[in-house]
Amino acid sequence: MTTTSVTIPFIHRFASELPELALPWQGEDVPDPRLLVLNDALADELGIDADALRTPDGLRLLTGTTVPAGATPVAQAYAGHQFGGYSPRLGDGRALLIGELTDREGRLRDLHLKGSGRTPFSRGADGRAAVGPMVREYVVSEAMHALGVPTTRALAVVATGRQVQRETVLPGAVLARVASSHLRVGTFQYVAAAGDVELLRRLADHAIERHHRAAASAERPYLALFESVVAAQADLVARWMLLGFVHGVMNTDNMKISGETIDYGPCAFMEAFAPDSVFSSIDVGGRYAYGNQPAAAVWNLARFAETLLPLLDEDQDRAVALAVESLGTFDTRYRATYGTGLRAKLGLPEGLEDAVAMQLCEELLTLLHESHVDWTSGFRALGRAARGDAEPFRGLFVDLVAVDGWLARWRALAPDAALMDRTNPVYIPRNHLVEEALDAATSGDMTAVHELMDVLQNPYDERPGKERHAAPAPVDFGRYTTYCGT
Repeated sequence: MTTTSVTIPFIHRFASELPELALPWQGEDVPDPRLLVLNDALADELGIDADALRTPDGLRLLTGTTVPAGATPVAQAYAGHQFGGYSPRLGDGRALLIGELTDREGRLRDLHLKGSGRTPFSRGADGRAAVGPMVREYVVSEAMHALGVPTTRALAVVATGRQVQRETVLPGAVLARVASSHLRVGTFQYVAAAGDVELLRRLADHAIERHHRAAASAERPYLALFESVVAAQADLVARWMLLGFVHGVMNTDNMKISGETIDYGPCAFMEAFAPDSVFSSIDVGGRYAYGNQPAAAVWNLARFAETLLPLLDEDQDRAVALAVESLGTFDTRYRATYGTGLRAKLGLPEGLEDAVAMQLCEELLTLLHESHVDWTSGFRALGRAARGDAEPFRGLFVDLVAVDGWLARWRALAPDAALMDRTNPVYIPRNHLVEEALDAATSGDMTAVHELMDVLQNPYDERPGKERHAAPAPVDFGRYTTYCGT
């Protein structure tokens, strides 16, 4: 195993504390590594010398072919329900956890690779990734971070110089991403299926220490852990909904205990408001449609609760009752976070009676749906209406009598335009622009990616000359479909 001269103070906490879930492994050799994009700001946040990552040794680290001192790269074991069907052994089939490091704010962060080659969890797949899907994850995850959504972060994408066979032959790449951890509901499912209660307890203690430390001092620490994850996921999904984000693969192996968004394969941002919006090529039944995401999260959390039952109470009936009661808090937390966010998107004043606010919000959602109004630019146009220029907003609707009546009731509440500008982004990763950038990147041209990222880093600030980046897709773009990239 080759070591690298790049100095990063890694530790191997997951590998040491949970060796039963960590298979030591190394990335496959990369014939011609070439840096496509590097997140200098994130590197600095992690205390890593970005220039060192640009060196040959740095590129080998970013592809998993060399091992930094203190690191023990491992493929992580986990299970999961995928579109409702249980798979007892998934794991990192094309990924490696290089190790953990402490960032400049004292937070422990994982450095994790995607597309680094076949592992014992690959289940016959090649373990590789193509440039397009890895650049997609870079673009969308960093956009989500800029929008204020808890998410994995993207450190770099490195082209491998190796071809990847999918529907066509594509250039290969490895994504280096960062997260507070990669513990998933599926991690708990894997351990629970083995029936090893002591390992389950160690895993839960590890999760508490890394993500939900207040649970350690609770009367029932493992119930407090569950409740903390329920709250984190309720907040996360509410933020997705407020931005019109559709994850696309809300399987239990893609639900993190930390409450961060993970896996940007078949994902997209909804344009015309429609609760049944689906963008994933494999979600033929709409299981993870935009409007179904809160219910899908509850279903996943119920599976998480099942894994924790042996830790909640020795009496299984009592454990089930505790879990059911705690799971019931999701709806209250979700509605509070979503309701507060929706009120802010409308600029509604604090102290407004909830019933009045929600009626106004629901009426607007109906109008948006009936006229197929673009979610992002529609709310931004509403901010202009708060400043007196209602014509751009009115022009989005078919039923002007209905929208004028709604505007009159809304204006009477003196909406806060400045709040709306802070809440409603101008720029999101527009699907047609993402595809345009990915096509160019696949051909070796990163110009469109850099231009898109420049806009997405400040999504709430309107910039002259960037109108194209704020506009919905042209009509001839057609129905948008995304794929998982494997």
